[in-house]
Amino acid sequence: MKPIEEIKPLLEAPKKVVITMHQKPDADAMGSSLALYHYLIQKGHQVTVISPTNFPDFLKWMPGAEGVIDFESSTDKAMEALKDIQLLFCLDFNALYRTKNMAPHLEAVKCTKILIDHHLEPQPDFEYGVSDTSASSTAQLVYETIYKLGDEKLINLDIAQCIYAGTVTDTGSFRFASTTARVHRMVADLMDRGLRHEIIHQEIYDNFLENRLRFLGHSLLNRMEVFYEYNTAMLAIPYSDLKRFDLQTGDTEGLVNFLLSIQGIKMAALIIDRNSEVKLSFRSKGNFDVNTFARRYFEGGGHFNASGGRSTDSLEKTVNRFIKAVEENETLLQ
Repeated sequence: MKPIEEIKPLLEAPKKVVITMHQKPDADAMGSSLALYHYLIQKGHQVTVISPTNFPDFLKWMPGAEGVIDFESSTDKAMEALKDIQLLFCLDFNALYRTKNMAPHLEAVKCTKILIDHHLEPQPDFEYGVSDTSASSTAQLVYETIYKLGDEKLINLDIAQCIYAGTVTDTGSFRFASTTARVHRMVADLMDRGLRHEIIHQEIYDNFLENRLRFLGHSLLNRMEVFYEYNTAMLAIPYSDLKRFDLQTGDTEGLVNFLLSIQGIKMAALIIDRNSEVKLSFRSKGNFDVNTFARRYFEGGGHFNASGGRSTDSLEKTVNRFIKAVEENETLLQ
């Protein structure tokens, strides 16, 4: 994979471009994609952003979000956008299968594929890109890419808002270890450009319906288990809870982080029955590698302290598999 800055000649003349992200995009996936969108349209390119699936309502305030195509609900429109593209930017994922039903179409498209991502072990599908696991977020890498291309003057308020949204969420509001001085210098630069951070916090964190708060209370009271002998806590959510509280995409975002606030807990797991499959989210503190854990036991991966996985077993069987896996890792969790 050639360095990202070597795409500069490719951007000199207008091109047909598609930007995409992983399925069920979070604030970093959507924020980085829209930040790149606002940059490229200033360069004169014809740019379309496609999400493999729907995305949470609390991200729809982002500048440009109204133009994002949902591949699942608007497949024909998305396929038309993919036709004859010259550049494909893949953001916040590094393996095409993470785009769900879009994957075979992205594999088939004949164009230059470019990666901007901060996850481990990228697949060899990209001609140019940056894969930096030390970065706090993909949004940060978009910001740094614009600088590497010598176009920092193009960072306007729309770009700043999208970059900040991706960064603040992926750093856990700047509390994770990935929050380096490099991140704070970036945010200071964005604020010098007119960013008002408090508005973005309100849009992301104070923008839910009452039923989500009731679901959180119900889950913490009735679905949480703590295994102090393994320094591990777990939330197992049956599909009936999702239906009972009428949860929408994004409503379980951040729930797993509550478990890490328990004294002594080193690993937290959120296990949700999504009806079609069981999804797992893992978080850890210190030196327990949940990326390796997810890859080994649950067909997943991600970051050292934050990862995800999946299971085709029932919720009960998946929970039992998780507990057995935790027991196998007892020494590492002490």
